[in-house]
Amino acid sequence: MPPHAPLLFVNARLVDPASGVETRGGLLVLDGRIADLGPALIAQAAPQGARIVDCAGDVLAPGLVDMQAFVGEPGAEHRETIATATAAAAAGGVTTIVAAPGTSPPVDDPAVVDFVLRRARDTGRVRVLPLAALTKGREGREISEFGLLREAGAIAFCDGKRSLRNAQTMRRALTYARDFDALVIHFPEDRDLVGEGVMNEGELAMRLGLAGVPREAEAIIVDRDLRLVQLTGARYHASIVANGLSLAALEEAKARGLSVTCGTTINHLTLNENDIGDYRTFLKLRPPLRHEDERRLLVEAVANGLIDVIVSDHDPQDVEMKRMPFAEAEAGAVGLETMLAAGLRLVHSGDVPLPTLLRAMSTRPAEILRLEQGRLAKGAPADLIRFDPDEPFVVDPAELHSRCKNTPFDTARLQGRVKSTFVAGQSVFERRSD
Repeated sequence: MPPHAPLLFVNARLVDPASGVETRGGLLVLDGRIADLGPALIAQAAPQGARIVDCAGDVLAPGLVDMQAFVGEPGAEHRETIATATAAAAAGGVTTIVAAPGTSPPVDDPAVVDFVLRRARDTGRVRVLPLAALTKGREGREISEFGLLREAGAIAFCDGKRSLRNAQTMRRALTYARDFDALVIHFPEDRDLVGEGVMNEGELAMRLGLAGVPREAEAIIVDRDLRLVQLTGARYHASIVANGLSLAALEEAKARGLSVTCGTTINHLTLNENDIGDYRTFLKLRPPLRHEDERRLLVEAVANGLIDVIVSDHDPQDVEMKRMPFAEAEAGAVGLETMLAAGLRLVHSGDVPLPTLLRAMSTRPAEILRLEQGRLAKGAPADLIRFDPDEPFVVDPAELHSRCKNTPFDTARLQGRVKSTFVAGQSVFERRSD
């Protein structure tokens, strides 16, 4: 098929999370963009030379936009590469990855931004947008050169999972970002209060003999940051919130009209502290998995829109860093390939409607990052996924495309498989029939 040949999807369940509208029909792609869609589009109406994809009733939706994923390059290719990360993303329906800045060297120089973009162009299957470090060296002291980094192609500014301890530094960063109309993404964690904690503080941690992390370690930083946002007028996104204390503060800040948004991870929405079981290190995460009551609050916040974004928090770790006692193992889990399927648990349970789930995984992150993606509309980029939300499967880590296999859903029974993924109308993944 020629690179820009017309592409017509027919017999599809069209789900547009931007409008919340679901219809049956077709969708036409011309020159990498959506040219038309609706019930009138059938195979007989295909333009000459078009490729026709019969979706057979499957969902056709915008590709997912993952606002937090570690892609490995530069410096951590033993954990992941842009080639393997984007292969995993395509298989999971993620068409845009926002790449974390915690590489070696960190993304605090325009040359590193350029490197990531060039590697993504040469070896990636999906779009890769680099985050630049909020502070030089991600050390929390000196603010990065926002102007030069934005000019090089950085989409936003974040120190990864390093929270800024110093309130004055955070105020300066927010003020600087406001002057550039840049987005600050911050991981809220009081590292001093976390201390040696490795899981949720509570009865289970005591029974397992593990040091706990109180909810306040997150909430204190959220409270501080929101006050600084009110002081500076900057755009702010809390990358991961995982408890009701943070949600209450964010709800109040939004009610006051502050330019704040927040995200949570698919792990915190679908798992809780009990899943750690007998010290399963693939379930060691930052922030830690919380109590079931907290998980329910997070799910409710996604359903009502208080939580804007769901991320994979894709953080590959090699076997040596996970095959250790729980307290000593590295935190993190892979998630690009299972984010959608795990999220569909919330749909099947009746807790979150499908358009709402997809809105948090595509439309809202695109809006926050000011991207064109995340909607089924004429003129929008044809970044699309076709999936059967009901197809069951068992997660086999050996079949995952990521270089590391540390999935918290090892052997889990999930429903919902991506059948094909398209970026700008070009196929980047096709699932082979079993």
